[in-house]
Amino acid sequence: MTRDRHIVIESVKPQIGCGHYAVKRVVGQRCEVEATIFRDGPDVLRAVVRWHLKGQRGASEAPLTYANRGLDLWHGSFPLEANGRVLFTVEAWTDVFATWRSELERKVHGGRTDLASEITEGLAIADAALGRAQLPADKALLGRVTERMEALKADPAAALAVVARPEVEEAMIRLQERHGAVILEPELEIIVDRPRAVFGSWYEIFPRSQGTVPGRGATLREAERRLPAIAAMGFDVLYLTPIHPIGHAHRKGRNNSLVAGPNDPGSPWAIGNEHGGHDAIDPGLGTLADFDHFVAAARAKGLEIAIDFAVQCSPDHPWVKQHPEWFYLRPDGTIKYAENPPKKYEDIYPLNFDSPAREALFAEIRRIMEHWIQHGVTIFRVDNPHTKPIAFWRWIIDDIQAQHPEVLFLAEAFTRPPVMQMLAKIGFTQSYTYFTWRNTKAELTEYLTELTRPEMADFYRPNFFANTPDILHEFLQHGGPPAFLIRLILAGTLGPTYGIYSGFELCENVAVRPGSEEYLDSEKYEIRVRDWDAPGNIKATVRRLNAIRRENPALQELTNLRFYPSESEHILCYGKATTDRTNVILVAVNLDPTRWHDGMVQVPLADLGIAPGGRYQVEDLLTGARYDWGERNYVRLAPELPAHILRVSVR
Repeated sequence: MTRDRHIVIESVKPQIGCGHYAVKRVVGQRCEVEATIFRDGPDVLRAVVRWHLKGQRGASEAPLTYANRGLDLWHGSFPLEANGRVLFTVEAWTDVFATWRSELERKVHGGRTDLASEITEGLAIADAALGRAQLPADKALLGRVTERMEALKADPAAALAVVARPEVEEAMIRLQERHGAVILEPELEIIVDRPRAVFGSWYEIFPRSQGTVPGRGATLREAERRLPAIAAMGFDVLYLTPIHPIGHAHRKGRNNSLVAGPNDPGSPWAIGNEHGGHDAIDPGLGTLADFDHFVAAARAKGLEIAIDFAVQCSPDHPWVKQHPEWFYLRPDGTIKYAENPPKKYEDIYPLNFDSPAREALFAEIRRIMEHWIQHGVTIFRVDNPHTKPIAFWRWIIDDIQAQHPEVLFLAEAFTRPPVMQMLAKIGFTQSYTYFTWRNTKAELTEYLTELTRPEMADFYRPNFFANTPDILHEFLQHGGPPAFLIRLILAGTLGPTYGIYSGFELCENVAVRPGSEEYLDSEKYEIRVRDWDAPGNIKATVRRLNAIRRENPALQELTNLRFYPSESEHILCYGKATTDRTNVILVAVNLDPTRWHDGMVQVPLADLGIAPGGRYQVEDLLTGARYDWGERNYVRLAPELPAHILRVSVR
């Protein structure tokens, strides 16, 4: 701030990292803005928030008003109407006319009558505003005001009444010079995403395992036959594991064995062979035309397609011969394969993002993303982004969304919290989380409180996957179907976005060995054929949960989560409500898959908009049962149906 300016603007919200990173919001929301604004002396201040789409000239503005005058705290909001990047700032200035009027008012109320000079001063301010007026109505209004002020110089009380009218104040705010205006710089950025960025139910599949013939991989056309069943379960996003040609060299066999059999299909994450690389379809799945047909068929069922974007190569990838400079070369000229000691991945070559030829590599990766966008992909689930430069992701996400603001990015980064958070800050739309490893009441309460409170919630959107092809948590291994129900309901009601990897609904829970989170007979390394109607499946509950989520707007938000006390350490109680409380959901979950638990739960009536001592009706959306509740309520939950999802109906 320059020395000759009187006004201070600070503590503007929302912003992340002093404005270095963009805040995330969704189309249709209002951006709530707060700022501390003050100046020396008693002069009256005005302030506005100004905003515009990035790259667009001109700006709209909305007023800021005092939220707390004693703390100089101002508040306002503006609508987020378009998918894209929005820039906003705060402008504040001294309202010379209001300052003059305030001084006149104090003098009049103090009994002064010799105020002709003061009225002349105000007349000059009003005359200047009249000179800037363009609308006939403004000219007429201020013309009358100046005439009356001139005529009432000897009657300051009457002159004050003229200038104190609301329509005069409104016109003067618009038309007078913004004296000593200060504008916050640089502008702050908001990523305004479409609603799917916040709310959605994901289902993950290996397309080759959607067939019916043991040992033979399904084509994309055959995999289409599963789309009606997936859509019937209520999912919004169908996430495909890599669909590209798979390398032959060092191909992994069943259960990640180092030697593959002649019929082992290999890991889809070992990308590339003689049939192409990241922009090609594995011949076993079909052609690019088949992929287009699959995408169209999925859309017809209400399913959006997400694909796995794994920036790595098999030794057979065309890039290895065409661009060896894009890889890590040892002194003897060989290319380094991936390692995570003691694990070795000889079937995968990582790319060298520090290569002298990195600009060409970056351009090629950008081209590949554009290729899939042109073929209907709107979501990229990015594999291990934390092993590539943060600056690269910031560049490519910014560049993609500048042309395709509808495209979303999910960061699969199970790593240290600061790294996961930084990936979200620089632009990843959603992030995997530690949800899988949070199973106790204390763990879930602490973790979800962190995720749903500012400033974390301003940039980090969790996607609660209950399982993945790499993660079969011991809770699922040993808890049987009740454990799957518990984790399903927690994932789908704690957060607005969640996902399951196919087989979850069949309660597949056998690990490759004790102490491991890897599946036995993992379909990462073999083709699976399943009976999707096998006894013991929980498809009906999956379908009902997804319907509940769609029918209840309270479950489509993140930051409205509130935890409530329960007597039992095994019962987690929480609630979500829309801002207007027209939709209120209460959830109680038994976290123990082995036995029933009971106890009292306490729901503050104020959170429901109910007067002290009031009663209300709740309907269990899982069973249809109805209960009469108050502030303290008894619950008893058995493993067979370990939760209540209750919709509140106030009498």
